[in-house]
Amino acid sequence: MAQAISVRLDDEAEQALRALEAAGMSRSDAIRSSLIASARRLRERSALAAEVAALEADEDDQEEMLAVAGLMESLRAPG
Repeated sequence: MAQAISVRLDDEAEQALRALEAAGMSRSDAIRSSLIASARRLRERSALAAEVAALEADEDDQEEMLAVAGLMESLRAPG
């Protein structure tokens, strides 16, 4: 079920909404798609943070990173 809401837009948000409307979107579609995209970015950021935390906690992965760093250092040209 659709729900109507009311928002106050600051200048930056109003300008962004005008740009989306100029691209052919209705106000409702622009706001709806922007909310969905913003929520998607938050989920992706959370998933990435969880993946980073898992990698940081993985001792085997840490050992491999240190081994690769050591190898790279040994291959570096002197100077």
